[in-house]
Amino acid sequence: MSAYPTTRRPGVRPAIAVTVGEPAGIGPEISLRAAWACRDTVNCVLLGDAAFLAMTADAVDPAIRLSALSLQAVRHGGLPHFGPGRLSVIDVPLAAHVVPGVLDPENGRSVLATLDAALEGVRAGWFEAVVTAPLQKSTINDAGVKFSGHTEYFAERSGTPQVVMMLAGQPGSPPGAPPLRVALASTHLALKDVAAAISVDGLARVLDIIDHDLKTKFGIAAPRILLCGLNPHAGEGGYLGREDIDVIAPAIAAARARGIDARGPYPADTLFQPKYLQHADCVLAMYHDQGLPVLKYATFGQGVNITLGLPLIRTSVDHGTALDLAAQGFGLADRGSMDAAIATAVAMADAVAASTTS
Repeated sequence: MSAYPTTRRPGVRPAIAVTVGEPAGIGPEISLRAAWACRDTVNCVLLGDAAFLAMTADAVDPAIRLSALSLQAVRHGGLPHFGPGRLSVIDVPLAAHVVPGVLDPENGRSVLATLDAALEGVRAGWFEAVVTAPLQKSTINDAGVKFSGHTEYFAERSGTPQVVMMLAGQPGSPPGAPPLRVALASTHLALKDVAAAISVDGLARVLDIIDHDLKTKFGIAAPRILLCGLNPHAGEGGYLGREDIDVIAPAIAAARARGIDARGPYPADTLFQPKYLQHADCVLAMYHDQGLPVLKYATFGQGVNITLGLPLIRTSVDHGTALDLAAQGFGLADRGSMDAAIATAVAMADAVAASTTS
């Protein structure tokens, strides 16, 4: 989990790579609008087809100014820092004309190339973090490249053996509620396969990653992690399943012995209450639909997807490509989650910078 070099210099806006995602979806629009809105404090560098983004910017807001850069020029001369009057675009050309709302496999490899460019930029020190707009997995697979998602791709390309998916957001109520962070012990598995996928060793690795990244990327000195039980009522003393007794509880005990403040397992149907969450820094759910419906109900449209365990900061929006919305024209997409993803990436970069200079 060692980090790539950062580019933080006093008085310089943090440089954040923003991959614009599936061109036929809402990603290019929300990326442009969010990057332009925060340009005074953040240098968001868009990665995508420069000509297509210029056309999109004209349609979205004629005030947006772009400067196109070739990837080759940046490799040789570094990333130029324009003032806040314009956004930089590292040109990653598309292969085919874009029809809003209509997927085209010919553009699949171009979308994937933006991820490669972002990762290259973090390694080279151009960027302090990567923010990803939604892409369409099927387009990349239809282009002949096996692809299961951003998370797995960044993990493979960075040589990271295990990552953890966490969603975070600020609940709308009660007023003053702390941020809600929900990590997952398992992700996109059929429900029938979840119990077999949960192990003491596996939970140990997940808890180590969560504890490490909450300290180093969020600046939380002593994280408190609450674990959901797998079964209803956390197993009801074994009457509703023994996984909570035989797997989750021993993993918690071992984590506590390593100095991690992990607690539980708690019944998931009662854990997500302010009286339990007010002093918690993260909830670890055992499966996708145990924790994320609560998180998305509380924060949807403002939530952020964060990949823990990578040697880089990567955040994303909490929604998909919204092809149907893109087909209706510009101005309909809500950029709130992209705003939050950029703000979260910057806050995480600040925490990393503070930890390396202290």
